[in-house]
Amino acid sequence: MGKTLRNWAAGWAGAGALVLAGCVAADNAPVGTTAATAPAGPAAVNTARMRSIDAPGNVGNWMSHGRGWDETRFSPLEQINAGNADQLGLAWFDDLETYRGMQATPLVVDGVLYNASVFNVVTAYDAKTGQKLWTYDPQVAREFARLACCGPSTRGIAAWNGKIIIAALDGRLIAVDAKTGSKVWETQTFPTDEAFSITGAPRVYDGKVIIGNGGADYGVRGFVSAWDAETGAKLWKFYLVPGDPAKGPDGEASDSVMQRAAATWTGEWWKYGGGGTAWDSFAYDPELNLVYIGTGNGGPHVQHFRSPQGGDNLFLCSIVAVDATSGEYKWHYQMVPEEEWDYTCTQPMALADLEIGGRKRQVIMQAPKNGFFYVIDRATGEFISAETYVPNTWASSVDPVTGRPNVLPDAKITTQLHLMSPTWMASHSWNPMSYSPLTGLVYLPAQEQWDIYARLPDDQFRWVPFRSNSGRDFTSQPEERRRLQEIANSREKGYLLAWNPVTQKEAFRVAYPYPGSGGVLTTAGNLLIQGTIEKNFAIYRADNGQLLWQMPVQNVGIAGPITYMVDGEQYIAVNVGWGGSPVYGLSQIPGGFQHSTSRLLVFKLGGTAQLPAMPPPSELPRPPFLRAGESQVKEGQALYSQTCRSCHGENAVGGLKDLRWMTQATHDDFLKIVLEGSRADKGMASFADVLSRNEAEAIHAYLIARANEDWQDAAAQGK
Repeated sequence: MGKTLRNWAAGWAGAGALVLAGCVAADNAPVGTTAATAPAGPAAVNTARMRSIDAPGNVGNWMSHGRGWDETRFSPLEQINAGNADQLGLAWFDDLETYRGMQATPLVVDGVLYNASVFNVVTAYDAKTGQKLWTYDPQVAREFARLACCGPSTRGIAAWNGKIIIAALDGRLIAVDAKTGSKVWETQTFPTDEAFSITGAPRVYDGKVIIGNGGADYGVRGFVSAWDAETGAKLWKFYLVPGDPAKGPDGEASDSVMQRAAATWTGEWWKYGGGGTAWDSFAYDPELNLVYIGTGNGGPHVQHFRSPQGGDNLFLCSIVAVDATSGEYKWHYQMVPEEEWDYTCTQPMALADLEIGGRKRQVIMQAPKNGFFYVIDRATGEFISAETYVPNTWASSVDPVTGRPNVLPDAKITTQLHLMSPTWMASHSWNPMSYSPLTGLVYLPAQEQWDIYARLPDDQFRWVPFRSNSGRDFTSQPEERRRLQEIANSREKGYLLAWNPVTQKEAFRVAYPYPGSGGVLTTAGNLLIQGTIEKNFAIYRADNGQLLWQMPVQNVGIAGPITYMVDGEQYIAVNVGWGGSPVYGLSQIPGGFQHSTSRLLVFKLGGTAQLPAMPPPSELPRPPFLRAGESQVKEGQALYSQTCRSCHGENAVGGLKDLRWMTQATHDDFLKIVLEGSRADKGMASFADVLSRNEAEAIHAYLIARANEDWQDAAAQGK
């Protein structure tokens, strides 16, 4: 299923391997052996090293997705600091040969940088020079891109005991040898006849690979599973929503709590899957031996269709804590009971020990889509506090005693149009946040995006497997929609937010012209680091947000940056590549939102590498004349919303590719592309199994209509 494209040229020693030092006893080492004297080798990550990430031999590495198991994304490195950050330059870079969004956080272990591109292609580099050591392509079938709501990106990989662990889009968990890039083992984590996918980064906790999945919108029942990092053998599985009660227990770790969860659902939800997929967010406390799972939205989105008599619908949009060894349920806290707004709680979580109310608290912190920042006791699940950090029309507050949201009366989705914030586009999306123990602040990319909510009438809802089944109405009352959309567009904002989790107040913000900026890193050098929607890579003071340095990088660094050290020199690395997040305002930029190919960028003090010049912008093509009738266009609008919107943007604006501006050749080939998969090699697989020819033609008519609506103004602006 996979192939190694390049092997190590100079052997492990030439990759700049470091001697391990300052660690406690290594896994499986003989008595008296320490990590400092254990055999060195590629990706020699183990429990001892992860429990001592700040020890001298480990501090220069980035060995797990969030650096440590606490996912704080804070580094003690301080060679690059607020006093010299303005001397940064590009050390080296690599073109990733795609224009798709790049969401992966790289890893660095003992002088080797491991990175993942789209469709889970992994490359190992000499972290100092950028020399490629090997590349492994798992050969993911391109049609799986259809089942990933934001494209075939991955948010990262894991490293453990000489292996790099890949969680592939198609559900395979693959371990490759960190020295050679050759496959060690492979296992399938979900049934391939269901609409699952994986875009999240795997984590390895004490030798156990933890992975979730996506697909709630398409009709699946979410779960998390654990696998032996040495063999790929299944260890446990925890379902996140109940299944068909008639089938009885699943025989999995979640059995003890599924009856309790089922009591909070009504109707025949299992026919639709239910959702709850944990597609990204995990953390681990080794002392408590707890794995924390952030769970996703319901499927279908609108509760009226999946659980018609209401109910909390456990464990949608919750943090669920399970025993790391057995997968046994320990506690949960649900942020969004009755979830129906696509408010996933799969955004990054971070662990910290905070002084709150005169006592030290072990907490877990999260800022999910719904606009509230939560502080929860990570040992018990007790609610501590929550405050909203964006305009919020969903809930006025969270009850300090019960921890339940005070949902506003008009927030429930009915057949009447209403404008809401936050939305499915999120006040904070998957982009990583960071907690600095030095400032006591959490930093996150926040955004304000409004959207129009209404549900379909009962007689118009039709559930189709392998298609996004939101249950929302996207077409009625076109004049009122146009008016509300103009309001939504005018309120769009994005900023880098510094938040005090103890006082639950904003410390400061850095404003950007639009939403869409990237993940965040903080360091002991008083640095706050982020890729911005303005296509800069920027560094601010972590204590007050003052801009210290920025460099135009021709693209948006939406991924999480990292920092590492090789041979006594500190580096900062980030993947840049825009995609996966619709932004209304970008369509108004004169000349269009042009960006370069996606790249891995690595910086250091005094770096002198230069990026090649941007390619010249292409002229905006004149759309074909609209010849379809209004009924066909309206049908196409509904089908587009169900099938295409998540990748190509609300109202056909933004997204991975703005379909209003198709070339004539693309228009000519539209049916071949959509129904025959003629561009499957570029990630646009066939939709023939969910769309008829007439339906595809209706979508094409809608896109032509949208292009004609917007072309004249866009052309006048020089796009």
